[in-house]
Amino acid sequence: MPAEGTAVLENLAFDLAREASELSAQLHPVVLLSVADLVRSMNCYYSNLIEGHNTHPRDIDRALSADYSSDPHRRDLQLEARAHIEVQQMIDERAGEMPRPPASRAFIEWTHREFCRRLPESLLVVENPDTKERIPVVPGQMRSRIVAVGRHVAPDAGDLPAFMGRFEEAYEAARLTKPRQVIAVAAAHHRFLWIHPFLDGNGRVARLMSHALLLDMGIGSALWSVSRGLARSSGEYKRLLMAADEPRRNDLDGRGALSHEALIDFCRFFLETCLDQVRYMRELLDPAELQRRMELYVRDEESAERLPKRSYAVLREALLSGELERGRIPQLIDTSERTARRVVSALIDKRLLVSASHKAPLRLGFPIDVVERWFPKLYPMT
Repeated sequence: MPAEGTAVLENLAFDLAREASELSAQLHPVVLLSVADLVRSMNCYYSNLIEGHNTHPRDIDRALSADYSSDPHRRDLQLEARAHIEVQQMIDERAGEMPRPPASRAFIEWTHREFCRRLPESLLVVENPDTKERIPVVPGQMRSRIVAVGRHVAPDAGDLPAFMGRFEEAYEAARLTKPRQVIAVAAAHHRFLWIHPFLDGNGRVARLMSHALLLDMGIGSALWSVSRGLARSSGEYKRLLMAADEPRRNDLDGRGALSHEALIDFCRFFLETCLDQVRYMRELLDPAELQRRMELYVRDEESAERLPKRSYAVLREALLSGELERGRIPQLIDTSERTARRVVSALIDKRLLVSASHKAPLRLGFPIDVVERWFPKLYPMT
């Protein structure tokens, strides 16, 4: 952990806690559930990108409907994306079988196991760059051999139980103040990657663990993702991670084996990235601005006769009310029941409205085709 009293980190922790708590108050809780589905796909896209896997958002969307590519490589990346989304959803919904706390060895092994067991066999193999030996990755099982990441040689496999025990002890939330808990998320992110407990999948587990830690303390949510910020500054992210791997620089650089100054630099970058993503999503989910973008899109679609007139009034009500009873729609748009059914049918066909059944209330959907217009720069669509 960075030393207590590191003002720049404590100030960032305070700002992040305050601003993140305001984010979910912007929209109706039912609408937020749909936004959360979209953000999980975004998180998966950027987490894949950090690993060098550029899975197109449309391929991710198709994977969620089990519509897989005939190309084996693209199909594997789709399965990888779906695995990430499913595991994050389990974390978001606090699945009953999920161990806690998130910094525990049990949670870390569970996350690796749940993610890897959903992968195709082709993605569960690593190759030794020197011998070309192909080594299987066992879901949830810590490595049994030495690994090197760049210049960093990770701890011996035989030492992993001791390192993970110390990791769990050091980042136990109950013994830390709230600001220190927030700082610990950043520190734990680096220290986990330094330990590098698995043959493969460490980066993904680290990001899911960080998400779960923030979620547990009421700061994280399914509405924002640090992965987007880390991917957009991936060069700096990796540079600062490597710098924090280095031995301490001099007698003033902390008391541990690794550089204290470099750890502070990484923690600052990580918390600034979190804060930037919270602010980005707060701006994106501002109700007035979201309504304006929705209206511009619907007007264009109505002009092109791809949506019937009065569609915007229905979508706006779904945004504000969360759920919309079908029987209210004729009065809402001042038209006959037959016309109202036609409007609703068109919006359902476009997945702009979704429903659990043909009689259940309607709620707003966020199909991939509207993401660029309704949520600009969320992720690239070209």
